[in-house]
Amino acid sequence: MKVKDDPRVASGEWLPVMEEFYTIQGEGHHTGKPAYFIRIGGCDNACHWCDVKASWFEAMFPLKHVDGLVERACGFPSKAVVITGGEPLMYNLDLLCKKFREKGMELFLETSGSDHLSGTWDWICLSPKKDIPVKPELFHHANELKVVVLDESYFAFAEDLALKMFDKSFLYLQPEWGLRHKSMPITIEYVKNNPRWMISLQSHKYMEIP
Repeated sequence: MKVKDDPRVASGEWLPVMEEFYTIQGEGHHTGKPAYFIRIGGCDNACHWCDVKASWFEAMFPLKHVDGLVERACGFPSKAVVITGGEPLMYNLDLLCKKFREKGMELFLETSGSDHLSGTWDWICLSPKKDIPVKPELFHHANELKVVVLDESYFAFAEDLALKMFDKSFLYLQPEWGLRHKSMPITIEYVKNNPRWMISLQSHKYMEIP
């Protein structure tokens, strides 16, 4: 039986969690802000350039009850919680969000958009992957679009996605870290010539923090 088909997981009461940590948001619109990160295990995208490949295998990680996740997150000064992965929307996140709402926490989701939306969010960062369709509702709910750039072909991919976003979404291009000596210069030039886009850097890697 797949982890997501386990009745405890399907109910949203338990989730396979790879790690939890308190740190500084390193990417996208909220770069520089402190937040508690919950990285949920499991991903069906398997991007070859992923920097957290260990997160793909949900069966490797213990199931954790949402009450414990909420209690630990609420023990830190920031009231912001980032749910990331893996691909967190593989799971039912309604109960997790409800529990956090009851504590007055602010909720941020990082997703590729490959699965249907669950949960209620203050901010959604949509970061689609090539050749993996985005569920249409994500385009209408996402507050920012963040496209990781490996080479020049990703600019056309990003522009196509941007056409589907709602008008007030923020648009980011992020040079892929492992190829930054190539992806950084072309991204800089593209943004200079297409100023509706902004650059997102993985600042946490420069700061050498999680």
